[in-house]
Amino acid sequence: MLQYTVTQWVFIFYFYCFFGWCFESTYVSIKTRKLTNRGFMHGPFLPLYGSGAIMMLVVSLPFRGNVPLTYLAGCVGATILEYVTGVVMEKMFRVRYWDYSKQRFQFQGHICLRSTIAWGGLTILMTEVVHVHVENIVLSIQTQVLSAVTFVLTAWIFADFALSFKAALDLRDVLLKLEEAKIELGHLQMRMDAFATMTAEEFERRLQEYKDGVKQRKESIAGALTQKKEELETFLAGLMAEAESITPDPGKVRERLQEAFAAKKAEMLRRRQEIYGGMERQIRKILRANPSFGSKEYPESVEELQRDLVEKEGK
Repeated sequence: MLQYTVTQWVFIFYFYCFFGWCFESTYVSIKTRKLTNRGFMHGPFLPLYGSGAIMMLVVSLPFRGNVPLTYLAGCVGATILEYVTGVVMEKMFRVRYWDYSKQRFQFQGHICLRSTIAWGGLTILMTEVVHVHVENIVLSIQTQVLSAVTFVLTAWIFADFALSFKAALDLRDVLLKLEEAKIELGHLQMRMDAFATMTAEEFERRLQEYKDGVKQRKESIAGALTQKKEELETFLAGLMAEAESITPDPGKVRERLQEAFAAKKAEMLRRRQEIYGGMERQIRKILRANPSFGSKEYPESVEELQRDLVEKEGK
């Protein structure tokens, strides 16, 4: 294996990217009972498997012929690779393309014991069975042909990766804007509720001040003009009756505020649709391809996108 040329190594990487896509897509399709184009990229390639395969070949070199040590090397090497890849992707895109949080014996949702055990088994399967045949095929291909095929695959995969990378960044921006809109709407709701409460209290306070003022006027006038007492009392009784008839109606205040809130919410929904824009197709592809897709920073926004996907596919 150390005698491979650079072109052969690259071709082997691409082969296992494709092999990993076939394996993952088949497994997830059977598990979800739905055809799934698994992975980060649009095309039939999973770079994590290609990187994992190269890593497995490299770490297993010192232990060729020793199955237990090859198994352990595969477990350790692949688990480290999966963890680093998961952490880097989450830092860059603010989301997780796989999540083991619900698995037993997991760490930070990026790796878990079951996955580690599987990686060790795949290392044995690949180095002792699969790669023997892959190596024979690669070595049997003429150098010129292998170079041409590798060049075409490189152009294809780089273009696909660039588009997928941009789509992932766009999805991150969509989630960020949705979260900002959600926070803004929440703040608006809090302000609406506070305003409704304060308005009712303020109305009550001012009404009481008015009633107290009427009483003071009554006492002052009655004391100064005793000769007009009966007429003034009749007049002031009318004022008191008018004051008593004025009662606060916080229900109407809240109704007006709810109407304003509904209008603002409709505006938020319109803005949300604008945020989706031309990203809907890419978002749906990413969510379909990654059933355990999630985000610690924007969990509600991701759940909202997933509900939209389910609703649209159910129609």
